[in-house]
Amino acid sequence: MTSRSTAISRNPLNRSRSVAGRVRNGFREFSENSPSRFAILIFASLIVIFTVLFSLPIASADGTVTGLADSLFTAVSVICVTGLATVDMATHWSAFGHVIIFIGVQIGALGVLTLASILGLAVSRRLGLRARLIAASDTNPLRMHHGPVAEGQAVRLGEIGSLLATVAISAAVIEVVLAGLLFPRMLLDGIPVGEAVWHSFYYSAMAFTNTGFSPNAEGLTPFANDYFFLTILMVGVFLGSIGFPVIYTLSRSLKAWHVRRKTKKRPETRVRWSVHVKLTLVTSALLIVAGAVLYIVLEFDNPDTFGGLNAGDTVFQSFFLSVMTRSGGFSTISIPDLNGSSLLVTDMLMFIGGGSASTAGGIKVTTLAVLFLAAFAEARGVQDMESFGRRIPGDVLRLGVSVVLWGATTVAVSSILILQISKAPLDFVLFDVISAFATSGLTTGLTASLPDAGVYIMAATMFMGRVGTVTLAAALAASQRQQLYKRPEERPIVG
Repeated sequence: MTSRSTAISRNPLNRSRSVAGRVRNGFREFSENSPSRFAILIFASLIVIFTVLFSLPIASADGTVTGLADSLFTAVSVICVTGLATVDMATHWSAFGHVIIFIGVQIGALGVLTLASILGLAVSRRLGLRARLIAASDTNPLRMHHGPVAEGQAVRLGEIGSLLATVAISAAVIEVVLAGLLFPRMLLDGIPVGEAVWHSFYYSAMAFTNTGFSPNAEGLTPFANDYFFLTILMVGVFLGSIGFPVIYTLSRSLKAWHVRRKTKKRPETRVRWSVHVKLTLVTSALLIVAGAVLYIVLEFDNPDTFGGLNAGDTVFQSFFLSVMTRSGGFSTISIPDLNGSSLLVTDMLMFIGGGSASTAGGIKVTTLAVLFLAAFAEARGVQDMESFGRRIPGDVLRLGVSVVLWGATTVAVSSILILQISKAPLDFVLFDVISAFATSGLTTGLTASLPDAGVYIMAATMFMGRVGTVTLAAALAASQRQQLYKRPEERPIVG
Protein backbone atom coordinates (compact mmCIF):
# COMPACT_ATOMS: atom_id res chain seq x y z
CA MET A 1 0.00 0.00 0.00
CA THR A 2 2.85 2.30 0.85
CA SER A 3 4.73 1.54 -2.34
CA ARG A 4 1.59 2.19 -4.39
CA SER A 5 1.06 5.57 -2.72
CA THR A 6 4.70 6.42 -3.37
CA ALA A 7 4.33 5.47 -7.01
CA ILE A 8 1.23 7.63 -7.36
CA SER A 9 2.91 10.61 -5.74
CA ARG A 10 5.89 10.19 -8.07
CA ASN A 11 3.66 10.19 -11.12
CA PRO A 12 4.35 13.48 -13.01
CA LEU A 13 0.69 13.73 -14.02
CA ASN A 14 -0.47 13.54 -10.40
CA ARG A 15 2.16 16.06 -9.35
CA SER A 16 0.98 18.47 -12.04
CA ARG A 17 -2.58 17.97 -10.94
CA SER A 18 -1.67 18.69 -7.34
CA VAL A 19 0.21 21.82 -8.37
CA ALA A 20 -2.74 22.97 -10.47
CA GLY A 21 -5.04 22.23 -7.55
CA ARG A 22 -2.89 24.22 -5.16
CA VAL A 23 -2.76 27.14 -7.56
CA ARG A 24 -6.52 27.03 -8.02
CA ASN A 25 -7.12 26.82 -4.28
CA GLY A 26 -4.73 29.68 -3.61
CA PHE A 27 -6.39 31.77 -6.30
CA ARG A 28 -9.82 31.05 -4.84
CA GLU A 29 -8.68 31.83 -1.31
CA PHE A 30 -7.17 35.16 -2.34
CA SER A 31 -10.25 36.16 -4.36
CA GLU A 32 -12.62 35.28 -1.52
CA ASN A 33 -10.60 36.77 1.33
CA SER A 34 -9.56 40.00 -0.44
CA PRO A 35 -12.18 40.76 -3.11
CA SER A 36 -11.28 44.45 -3.38
CA ARG A 37 -7.58 43.79 -3.85
CA PHE A 38 -8.41 40.93 -6.19
CA ALA A 39 -10.54 43.24 -8.35
CA ILE A 40 -7.83 45.90 -8.47
CA LEU A 41 -5.25 43.26 -9.39
CA ILE A 42 -7.42 42.04 -12.27
CA PHE A 43 -7.96 45.51 -13.71
CA ALA A 44 -4.30 46.45 -13.28
CA SER A 45 -3.24 43.22 -15.00
CA LEU A 46 -5.62 43.88 -17.89
CA ILE A 47 -4.23 47.38 -18.29
CA VAL A 48 -0.67 46.03 -18.43
CA ILE A 49 -1.65 43.43 -21.04
CA PHE A 50 -3.48 45.94 -23.22
CA THR A 51 -0.65 48.48 -22.88
CA VAL A 52 1.70 45.90 -24.35
CA LEU A 53 -0.76 45.10 -27.14
CA PHE A 54 -1.25 48.77 -28.06
CA SER A 55 2.52 49.34 -28.13
CA LEU A 56 3.02 46.63 -30.76
CA PRO A 57 3.79 47.89 -34.29
CA ILE A 58 0.92 45.81 -35.67
CA ALA A 59 -1.53 47.84 -33.56
CA SER A 60 -0.73 51.19 -35.20
CA ALA A 61 -1.80 52.18 -38.69
CA ASP A 62 1.71 53.20 -39.77
CA GLY A 63 3.35 50.09 -38.31
CA THR A 64 5.44 51.94 -35.72
CA VAL A 65 5.69 51.45 -31.98
CA THR A 66 3.30 53.64 -29.99
CA GLY A 67 4.94 55.39 -27.04
CA LEU A 68 4.41 54.21 -23.48
CA ALA A 69 2.34 57.22 -22.43
CA ASP A 70 -0.11 56.90 -25.34
CA SER A 71 -0.28 53.10 -25.09
CA LEU A 72 -0.89 53.17 -21.34
CA PHE A 73 -3.46 55.94 -21.56
CA THR A 74 -5.35 54.16 -24.35
CA ALA A 75 -5.30 50.90 -22.38
CA VAL A 76 -6.68 52.60 -19.27
CA SER A 77 -9.29 54.48 -21.28
CA VAL A 78 -10.42 51.26 -22.98
CA ILE A 79 -10.48 49.00 -19.90
CA CYS A 80 -12.13 51.74 -17.82
CA VAL A 81 -14.57 52.45 -20.72
CA THR A 82 -13.77 56.17 -20.51
CA GLY A 83 -13.47 57.36 -24.09
CA LEU A 84 -10.72 59.95 -23.64
CA ALA A 85 -7.74 59.72 -25.99
CA THR A 86 -4.31 61.23 -26.54
CA VAL A 87 -4.20 60.07 -30.18
CA ASP A 88 -6.75 60.10 -32.99
CA MET A 89 -8.52 56.84 -32.21
CA ALA A 90 -9.96 56.49 -35.71
CA THR A 91 -6.74 56.97 -37.70
CA HIS A 92 -3.89 56.07 -35.35
CA TRP A 93 -4.80 52.41 -34.85
CA SER A 94 -4.76 49.62 -37.41
CA ALA A 95 -7.51 47.03 -37.89
CA PHE A 96 -5.79 44.91 -35.24
CA GLY A 97 -5.73 47.89 -32.88
CA HIS A 98 -9.45 48.54 -33.37
CA VAL A 99 -10.26 44.90 -32.66
CA ILE A 100 -8.27 45.16 -29.42
CA ILE A 101 -10.23 48.30 -28.53
CA PHE A 102 -13.52 46.54 -29.26
CA ILE A 103 -12.58 43.56 -27.08
CA GLY A 104 -11.21 45.78 -24.32
CA VAL A 105 -14.37 47.81 -23.85
CA GLN A 106 -16.43 44.62 -23.67
CA ILE A 107 -14.22 43.34 -20.86
CA GLY A 108 -14.11 46.66 -19.03
CA ALA A 109 -17.86 47.16 -19.23
CA LEU A 110 -18.51 44.12 -17.04
CA GLY A 111 -17.46 46.03 -13.95
CA VAL A 112 -14.71 45.52 -11.44
CA LEU A 113 -16.18 43.03 -8.98
CA THR A 114 -18.45 41.37 -11.54
CA LEU A 115 -15.38 40.65 -13.65
CA ALA A 116 -13.58 39.35 -10.57
CA SER A 117 -16.50 37.05 -9.79
CA ILE A 118 -16.69 35.67 -13.32
CA LEU A 119 -12.95 35.03 -13.38
CA GLY A 120 -13.11 33.43 -9.94
CA LEU A 121 -15.97 31.24 -11.14
CA ALA A 122 -13.97 30.16 -14.19
CA VAL A 123 -10.95 29.25 -12.07
CA SER A 124 -12.63 27.70 -9.02
CA ARG A 125 -15.41 26.07 -11.09
CA ARG A 126 -18.05 26.97 -8.55
CA LEU A 127 -19.96 29.98 -7.29
CA GLY A 128 -19.83 29.67 -3.53
CA LEU A 129 -21.32 31.95 -0.91
CA ARG A 130 -18.31 34.24 -0.70
CA ALA A 131 -18.09 34.47 -4.48
CA ARG A 132 -21.76 35.41 -4.56
CA LEU A 133 -21.02 38.13 -2.01
CA ILE A 134 -18.22 39.46 -4.21
CA ALA A 135 -20.50 39.60 -7.23
CA ALA A 136 -23.35 41.02 -5.16
CA SER A 137 -21.15 43.86 -3.93
CA ASP A 138 -21.33 45.32 -7.44
CA THR A 139 -25.07 45.64 -6.90
CA ASN A 140 -24.70 46.67 -3.25
CA PRO A 141 -21.36 47.06 -1.42
CA LEU A 142 -23.17 46.54 1.88
CA ARG A 143 -23.26 42.85 1.01
CA MET A 144 -19.63 42.68 2.12
CA HIS A 145 -20.70 42.94 5.76
CA HIS A 146 -19.39 40.23 8.05
CA GLY A 147 -22.89 39.47 9.19
CA PRO A 148 -26.51 39.28 8.06
CA VAL A 149 -27.77 41.78 5.53
CA ALA A 150 -31.45 42.37 4.83
CA GLU A 151 -32.40 40.84 1.50
CA GLY A 152 -34.56 43.74 0.34
CA GLN A 153 -32.03 44.47 -2.37
CA ALA A 154 -31.99 45.05 -6.12
CA VAL A 155 -30.89 41.45 -6.65
CA ARG A 156 -31.21 38.80 -3.96
CA LEU A 157 -28.15 36.77 -3.02
CA GLY A 158 -29.65 33.59 -4.45
CA GLU A 159 -30.11 35.31 -7.80
CA ILE A 160 -26.45 36.28 -8.31
CA GLY A 161 -25.86 33.38 -10.67
CA SER A 162 -28.76 34.57 -12.81
CA LEU A 163 -27.41 38.13 -12.63
CA LEU A 164 -24.01 37.08 -13.98
CA ALA A 165 -25.77 35.32 -16.86
CA THR A 166 -27.88 38.45 -17.43
CA VAL A 167 -24.72 40.59 -17.60
CA ALA A 168 -23.31 38.53 -20.47
CA ILE A 169 -26.58 37.86 -22.31
CA SER A 170 -28.03 41.37 -22.02
CA ALA A 171 -24.80 43.00 -23.23
CA ALA A 172 -24.68 40.73 -26.28
CA VAL A 173 -28.38 41.03 -27.13
CA ILE A 174 -28.56 44.80 -26.70
CA GLU A 175 -25.45 45.41 -28.81
CA VAL A 176 -26.67 43.11 -31.59
CA VAL A 177 -30.08 44.82 -31.66
CA LEU A 178 -28.49 48.28 -31.73
CA ALA A 179 -26.14 47.23 -34.52
CA GLY A 180 -29.09 45.79 -36.45
CA LEU A 181 -30.86 49.15 -36.25
CA LEU A 182 -27.78 51.14 -37.23
CA PHE A 183 -26.75 48.93 -40.15
CA PRO A 184 -29.54 49.84 -42.67
CA ARG A 185 -29.12 53.52 -41.83
CA MET A 186 -25.44 53.35 -42.75
CA LEU A 187 -26.26 51.57 -46.00
CA LEU A 188 -28.62 54.43 -46.88
CA ASP A 189 -25.70 56.83 -46.39
CA GLY A 190 -23.74 54.94 -49.06
CA ILE A 191 -21.30 53.21 -46.73
CA PRO A 192 -20.00 49.90 -48.19
CA VAL A 193 -21.54 46.76 -46.70
CA GLY A 194 -18.40 45.47 -44.95
CA GLU A 195 -17.59 48.84 -43.45
CA ALA A 196 -21.23 49.37 -42.46
CA VAL A 197 -21.28 46.06 -40.55
CA TRP A 198 -18.09 46.92 -38.65
CA HIS A 199 -19.15 50.49 -37.90
CA SER A 200 -22.60 49.33 -36.75
CA PHE A 201 -21.19 46.91 -34.19
CA TYR A 202 -18.49 49.39 -33.20
CA TYR A 203 -20.97 52.20 -32.52
CA SER A 204 -23.37 49.87 -30.70
CA ALA A 205 -20.57 48.62 -28.44
CA MET A 206 -19.32 52.13 -27.74
CA ALA A 207 -22.86 53.29 -26.92
CA PHE A 208 -23.83 50.44 -24.60
CA THR A 209 -20.46 50.43 -22.82
CA ASN A 210 -20.68 54.24 -22.50
CA THR A 211 -17.22 54.63 -24.05
CA GLY A 212 -17.89 57.03 -26.92
CA PHE A 213 -15.12 56.19 -29.40
CA SER A 214 -15.93 56.63 -33.11
CA PRO A 215 -14.52 54.39 -35.88
CA ASN A 216 -14.37 57.24 -38.41
CA ALA A 217 -12.18 60.33 -38.24
CA GLU A 218 -15.15 62.72 -38.59
CA GLY A 219 -16.79 61.33 -35.45
CA LEU A 220 -20.52 62.06 -35.32
CA THR A 221 -20.26 64.96 -37.76
CA PRO A 222 -21.77 62.95 -40.68
CA PHE A 223 -24.71 61.99 -38.42
CA ALA A 224 -25.15 65.31 -36.61
CA ASN A 225 -28.60 65.82 -38.18
CA ASP A 226 -29.54 62.14 -38.40
CA TYR A 227 -31.94 61.94 -35.46
CA PHE A 228 -32.70 58.26 -35.98
CA PHE A 229 -28.99 57.41 -35.69
CA LEU A 230 -28.53 59.67 -32.68
CA THR A 231 -31.64 58.28 -30.98
CA ILE A 232 -30.26 54.74 -31.26
CA LEU A 233 -27.04 55.91 -29.62
CA MET A 234 -29.04 57.58 -26.85
CA VAL A 235 -30.99 54.38 -26.19
CA GLY A 236 -27.78 52.35 -26.07
CA VAL A 237 -26.10 54.77 -23.67
CA PHE A 238 -29.19 54.87 -21.42
CA LEU A 239 -29.45 51.08 -21.26
CA GLY A 240 -25.78 50.80 -20.42
CA SER A 241 -25.98 53.48 -17.74
CA ILE A 242 -28.92 52.17 -15.71
CA GLY A 243 -26.99 49.12 -14.53
CA PHE A 244 -27.23 45.36 -14.88
CA PRO A 245 -29.35 44.87 -11.72
CA VAL A 246 -31.99 47.16 -13.21
CA ILE A 247 -31.79 45.38 -16.57
CA TYR A 248 -32.17 42.09 -14.71
CA THR A 249 -35.31 43.32 -12.94
CA LEU A 250 -36.76 44.75 -16.15
CA SER A 251 -36.11 41.48 -17.99
CA ARG A 252 -37.91 39.52 -15.27
CA SER A 253 -40.82 41.95 -15.38
CA LEU A 254 -41.00 41.65 -19.17
CA LYS A 255 -40.96 37.87 -18.90
CA ALA A 256 -43.79 37.93 -16.33
CA TRP A 257 -45.81 40.28 -18.54
CA HIS A 258 -45.29 37.95 -21.51
CA VAL A 259 -46.48 34.94 -19.49
CA ARG A 260 -49.52 36.86 -18.29
CA ARG A 261 -50.35 37.98 -21.81
CA LYS A 262 -49.89 34.50 -23.26
CA THR A 263 -51.81 32.54 -20.62
CA LYS A 264 -54.34 35.28 -19.80
CA LYS A 265 -53.63 34.48 -16.17
CA ARG A 266 -51.91 36.34 -13.40
CA PRO A 267 -48.48 34.84 -12.68
CA GLU A 268 -48.00 33.21 -9.29
CA THR A 269 -44.97 35.33 -8.41
CA ARG A 270 -45.09 39.06 -8.97
CA VAL A 271 -41.82 40.82 -9.81
CA ARG A 272 -41.33 43.53 -7.23
CA TRP A 273 -39.25 46.52 -8.20
CA SER A 274 -36.82 47.28 -5.40
CA VAL A 275 -36.08 50.77 -4.10
CA HIS A 276 -32.76 50.66 -5.96
CA VAL A 277 -34.48 50.06 -9.30
CA LYS A 278 -37.04 52.80 -8.69
CA LEU A 279 -34.46 55.31 -7.49
CA THR A 280 -32.19 54.58 -10.45
CA LEU A 281 -34.91 55.01 -13.08
CA VAL A 282 -36.57 58.05 -11.48
CA THR A 283 -33.32 59.88 -10.70
CA SER A 284 -31.87 59.12 -14.14
CA ALA A 285 -34.99 60.45 -15.86
CA LEU A 286 -35.01 63.61 -13.72
CA LEU A 287 -31.34 64.30 -14.44
CA ILE A 288 -31.79 63.83 -18.18
CA VAL A 289 -34.75 66.22 -18.27
CA ALA A 290 -33.10 68.75 -15.94
CA GLY A 291 -29.88 68.69 -17.96
CA ALA A 292 -31.73 69.19 -21.24
CA VAL A 293 -33.72 72.13 -19.84
CA LEU A 294 -30.55 73.78 -18.55
CA TYR A 295 -28.78 73.35 -21.90
CA ILE A 296 -31.75 74.89 -23.71
CA VAL A 297 -31.76 77.88 -21.39
CA LEU A 298 -27.99 78.37 -21.37
CA GLU A 299 -27.16 77.63 -25.03
CA PHE A 300 -30.17 78.71 -27.11
CA ASP A 301 -28.48 82.01 -28.03
CA ASN A 302 -24.92 80.66 -28.39
CA PRO A 303 -24.10 80.91 -32.14
CA ASP A 304 -21.35 78.28 -31.79
CA THR A 305 -23.68 75.58 -30.43
CA PHE A 306 -27.49 75.80 -30.58
CA GLY A 307 -27.94 79.45 -31.57
CA GLY A 308 -28.50 78.69 -35.26
CA LEU A 309 -30.96 75.83 -34.68
CA ASN A 310 -34.76 75.94 -34.66
CA ALA A 311 -36.73 75.07 -31.53
CA GLY A 312 -37.17 71.37 -32.34
CA ASP A 313 -33.51 70.84 -33.17
CA THR A 314 -32.45 72.70 -30.03
CA VAL A 315 -34.62 70.49 -27.83
CA PHE A 316 -33.34 67.27 -29.41
CA GLN A 317 -29.67 68.28 -29.31
CA SER A 318 -30.06 69.39 -25.70
CA PHE A 319 -31.49 66.01 -24.73
CA PHE A 320 -28.73 64.25 -26.67
CA LEU A 321 -26.04 66.24 -24.84
CA SER A 322 -27.75 65.64 -21.50
CA VAL A 323 -27.73 61.88 -22.03
CA MET A 324 -24.12 61.82 -23.21
CA THR A 325 -22.77 63.84 -20.28
CA ARG A 326 -23.85 61.05 -17.93
CA SER A 327 -20.98 58.94 -19.32
CA GLY A 328 -21.87 58.39 -22.99
CA GLY A 329 -19.01 60.40 -24.43
CA PHE A 330 -20.52 61.13 -27.87
CA SER A 331 -20.97 64.73 -28.94
CA THR A 332 -22.38 66.53 -31.99
CA ILE A 333 -20.95 69.91 -30.96
CA SER A 334 -17.53 71.21 -30.04
CA ILE A 335 -17.32 71.08 -26.24
CA PRO A 336 -14.97 74.11 -25.92
CA ASP A 337 -17.68 76.20 -27.63
CA LEU A 338 -20.08 75.73 -24.71
CA ASN A 339 -20.63 78.67 -22.39
CA GLY A 340 -18.84 78.54 -19.05
CA SER A 341 -22.17 77.99 -17.30
CA SER A 342 -22.90 75.00 -19.51
CA LEU A 343 -19.44 73.56 -18.84
CA LEU A 344 -20.18 73.75 -15.11
CA VAL A 345 -23.55 72.01 -15.57
CA THR A 346 -21.78 69.32 -17.59
CA ASP A 347 -19.22 68.93 -14.81
CA MET A 348 -22.00 68.24 -12.31
CA LEU A 349 -23.81 65.77 -14.57
CA MET A 350 -20.59 63.89 -15.35
CA PHE A 351 -19.63 63.71 -11.69
CA ILE A 352 -22.99 62.11 -10.86
CA GLY A 353 -22.71 59.57 -13.67
CA GLY A 354 -25.04 56.61 -14.14
CA GLY A 355 -26.45 53.70 -12.17
CA SER A 356 -24.62 51.30 -9.89
CA ALA A 357 -23.12 48.17 -11.49
CA SER A 358 -23.45 49.82 -14.90
CA THR A 359 -21.07 50.69 -17.70
CA ALA A 360 -21.25 54.34 -16.63
CA GLY A 361 -18.97 56.06 -14.13
CA GLY A 362 -19.37 58.81 -11.56
CA ILE A 363 -20.57 58.60 -7.99
CA LYS A 364 -23.84 56.99 -9.26
CA VAL A 365 -27.39 58.33 -9.30
CA THR A 366 -28.51 56.32 -6.27
CA THR A 367 -25.74 57.92 -4.21
CA LEU A 368 -27.09 61.34 -5.13
CA ALA A 369 -30.65 60.23 -4.39
CA VAL A 370 -29.68 58.94 -0.93
CA LEU A 371 -27.93 62.21 -0.08
CA PHE A 372 -31.01 64.22 -1.06
CA LEU A 373 -33.30 61.86 0.85
CA ALA A 374 -31.13 62.38 3.94
CA ALA A 375 -31.26 66.16 3.47
CA PHE A 376 -35.06 66.11 3.10
CA ALA A 377 -35.42 63.90 6.17
CA GLU A 378 -33.24 66.27 8.17
CA ALA A 379 -35.19 69.30 6.96
CA ARG A 380 -38.47 67.70 8.04
CA GLY A 381 -37.04 66.62 11.37
CA VAL A 382 -37.54 62.93 10.53
CA GLN A 383 -34.99 60.48 11.87
CA ASP A 384 -35.26 57.84 9.13
CA MET A 385 -34.78 58.18 5.38
CA GLU A 386 -37.72 56.80 3.44
CA SER A 387 -38.38 56.21 -0.24
CA PHE A 388 -41.20 54.42 -2.04
CA GLY A 389 -42.63 53.13 1.23
CA ARG A 390 -39.33 51.70 2.44
CA ARG A 391 -36.89 52.82 5.15
CA ILE A 392 -33.26 53.27 4.10
CA PRO A 393 -30.77 52.41 6.88
CA GLY A 394 -28.16 54.91 8.01
CA ASP A 395 -25.16 52.86 6.92
CA VAL A 396 -26.21 53.43 3.30
CA LEU A 397 -25.88 57.18 3.88
CA ARG A 398 -22.43 56.74 5.45
CA LEU A 399 -21.35 54.73 2.44
CA GLY A 400 -22.73 57.36 0.05
CA VAL A 401 -20.92 60.19 1.84
CA SER A 402 -17.66 58.20 1.68
CA VAL A 403 -18.04 57.66 -2.07
CA VAL A 404 -18.72 61.36 -2.71
CA LEU A 405 -15.77 62.49 -0.58
CA TRP A 406 -13.51 59.96 -2.31
CA GLY A 407 -14.58 61.23 -5.70
CA ALA A 408 -14.27 64.92 -4.77
CA THR A 409 -10.81 64.35 -3.31
CA THR A 410 -9.64 62.51 -6.42
CA VAL A 411 -10.92 65.28 -8.69
CA ALA A 412 -9.40 68.02 -6.53
CA VAL A 413 -5.94 66.46 -6.34
CA SER A 414 -5.85 65.64 -10.05
CA SER A 415 -7.06 69.14 -11.00
CA ILE A 416 -4.35 70.80 -8.93
CA LEU A 417 -1.65 68.65 -10.52
CA ILE A 418 -2.95 69.16 -14.08
CA LEU A 419 -3.27 72.91 -13.50
CA GLN A 420 0.34 73.06 -12.37
CA ILE A 421 1.57 70.99 -15.32
CA SER A 422 -0.49 72.47 -18.14
CA LYS A 423 -1.15 76.06 -16.95
CA ALA A 424 -4.51 75.71 -18.74
CA PRO A 425 -7.73 77.52 -17.71
CA LEU A 426 -9.45 76.08 -14.65
CA ASP A 427 -12.76 75.37 -16.39
CA PHE A 428 -11.05 73.27 -19.07
CA VAL A 429 -8.88 71.41 -16.56
CA LEU A 430 -11.81 70.71 -14.24
CA PHE A 431 -13.92 69.51 -17.16
CA ASP A 432 -11.39 66.99 -18.47
CA VAL A 433 -10.45 65.75 -14.99
CA ILE A 434 -14.08 65.12 -14.06
CA SER A 435 -14.61 63.47 -17.44
CA ALA A 436 -11.68 61.16 -16.67
CA PHE A 437 -12.86 60.38 -13.15
CA ALA A 438 -16.46 59.80 -14.24
CA THR A 439 -15.32 57.85 -17.35
CA SER A 440 -17.43 60.18 -19.49
CA GLY A 441 -15.08 60.72 -22.42
CA LEU A 442 -16.11 64.26 -23.31
CA THR A 443 -13.17 66.64 -23.62
CA THR A 444 -12.28 70.24 -24.24
CA GLY A 445 -9.21 69.09 -26.17
CA LEU A 446 -6.92 69.53 -23.17
CA THR A 447 -6.17 65.83 -22.62
CA ALA A 448 -4.69 65.31 -26.09
CA SER A 449 -2.32 68.27 -25.58
CA LEU A 450 -0.94 67.23 -22.18
CA PRO A 451 2.72 66.26 -21.74
CA ASP A 452 3.53 62.74 -20.58
CA ALA A 453 3.38 63.69 -16.88
CA GLY A 454 -0.16 64.99 -17.30
CA VAL A 455 -1.12 61.92 -19.34
CA TYR A 456 -0.05 59.62 -16.49
CA ILE A 457 -2.05 61.65 -13.98
CA MET A 458 -5.15 61.51 -16.15
CA ALA A 459 -4.67 57.76 -16.56
CA ALA A 460 -4.50 57.36 -12.79
CA THR A 461 -7.63 59.49 -12.45
CA MET A 462 -9.52 57.24 -14.87
CA PHE A 463 -8.37 54.15 -12.97
CA MET A 464 -9.41 55.61 -9.61
CA GLY A 465 -12.75 56.67 -11.02
CA ARG A 466 -13.58 53.28 -12.47
CA VAL A 467 -12.12 51.12 -9.70
CA GLY A 468 -11.83 53.38 -6.68
CA THR A 469 -15.40 54.19 -5.71
CA VAL A 470 -16.72 50.63 -6.01
CA THR A 471 -13.81 48.93 -4.30
CA LEU A 472 -13.62 51.60 -1.59
CA ALA A 473 -17.30 51.11 -0.87
CA ALA A 474 -16.83 47.34 -0.70
CA ALA A 475 -13.74 47.71 1.47
CA LEU A 476 -15.52 50.07 3.85
CA ALA A 477 -18.46 47.72 4.16
CA ALA A 478 -16.18 44.72 4.64
CA SER A 479 -14.08 46.49 7.26
CA GLN A 480 -17.07 47.22 9.48
CA ARG A 481 -16.96 45.03 12.57
CA GLN A 482 -19.09 44.55 15.63
CA GLN A 483 -17.98 46.66 18.57
CA LEU A 484 -18.98 45.49 22.02
CA TYR A 485 -18.73 48.91 23.65
CA LYS A 486 -19.67 52.53 22.97
CA ARG A 487 -17.69 55.61 23.89
CA PRO A 488 -19.31 58.66 25.49
CA GLU A 489 -21.31 60.69 23.00
CA GLU A 490 -20.48 64.31 22.16
CA ARG A 491 -21.88 66.37 19.29
CA PRO A 492 -19.67 68.79 17.30
CA ILE A 493 -21.25 71.86 15.72
CA VAL A 494 -22.10 71.17 12.07
CA GLY A 495 -23.27 73.79 9.57
